[in-house]
Amino acid sequence: MKDFLIARQEIFNRNLEISAYEILFRGKDFDLSQDNQASQATHQVITDTILEIGINRLVGNHKAFINFTTGNILDKTPLALPKDRVVIEILENTVIDQRIIENLQELSESGYTIALDDFIFLPEWEPLVKLADIIKLDVLAMDTKELNLTIDRLSSYKAQLLAEKIETRQQFEMLRDRGCHYFQGFFLSKPNIVEGKRLGIDQTALIKLLATINKPEMVFDEVSRIISLDATLSFKLLHYINSAFFAIPNKISSIKQAISYLGLIEIKRWTNIIALSSLSNKPKAILQTTLIRGKMCEQIAHYLGKDAELFFLIGLFSNLDNLMDIPIEEALAQLPLSRDVSQAIINHEGFGGELLLYVKSYEQGLPQLDTFQNLEAHLINSAFLDSITWAQSTLDNLS
Repeated sequence: MKDFLIARQEIFNRNLEISAYEILFRGKDFDLSQDNQASQATHQVITDTILEIGINRLVGNHKAFINFTTGNILDKTPLALPKDRVVIEILENTVIDQRIIENLQELSESGYTIALDDFIFLPEWEPLVKLADIIKLDVLAMDTKELNLTIDRLSSYKAQLLAEKIETRQQFEMLRDRGCHYFQGFFLSKPNIVEGKRLGIDQTALIKLLATINKPEMVFDEVSRIISLDATLSFKLLHYINSAFFAIPNKISSIKQAISYLGLIEIKRWTNIIALSSLSNKPKAILQTTLIRGKMCEQIAHYLGKDAELFFLIGLFSNLDNLMDIPIEEALAQLPLSRDVSQAIINHEGFGGELLLYVKSYEQGLPQLDTFQNLEAHLINSAFLDSITWAQSTLDNLS
């Protein structure tokens, strides 16, 4: 994993639960859109990487959508991967001939799931439409009329429809009502801000907690008092620290014991996460993204010799607008953050802003990503994968 970056993008079901992830590979030495350049490199990346890092570490118990080139299909590269964990995604630039049809038919009969990417209904694709399990529709590539005609035409085939590149909640709802089964895009990463919206009572209390716990002068006794006065926080803290995650031999039964064990920095971090997890009833994926973002900012900053905790907060609070459906400026104004932190989040100023912008771009798997401040790709990958593991463990312990 030394010369390329690996990322992932969520695929949601109709209930906005994560159903699968699309795996994205980025690197200077190969381009998945150029089949003659990519096949050999893609084969090595897919087989070595997925087998090396473990598919469970990358996508948990979900399926992984992976783009395969024409050469990969002819070489039967997918056979190196478990059929119950991967979806074979056929790129739109694939040249359809009898060999491709036969190989995909063989893969389908062997139990592999076949998806057609960026689908446009052309006559030569008819044989693949018949065997496809999933067909991806590029929402941005078609106007509403063309999109509806395509959905109507595909309704007589067995394939389920995946609408990709969705940018708004309205698009999601329209396509869900039109019968699409899966959804992909950045619509969950954008707040549904309602002008004039007021914070609810619970949200106001949580914002006050965030403001208090993040005061620069906050000390041990004050943190202990704040948590002790909140029954829910106290219960969750004791449950968290006595979980298998820490494997403490003797049970911890007091808040002071818990704080002493974790330390002030870690307890403030934990309280921030608890507060954020309670701020809204948004899909779990939004909090997961927030945690991964914060941890990845921290990890990369650590590799570069920076104050890692500061950049964890920048990543964590950068998604407050999405969690609360209010403008980010309004959310941050209620917290005792330094100007450097606020401007890093709002305007991407300074090192913190550059790092946040990089990590947010990484979440989207943008093709121009190579590295950040000359960090080796394997360190970026390590930061990403460690952040996924940490975020999942944290969410499990919060449940």
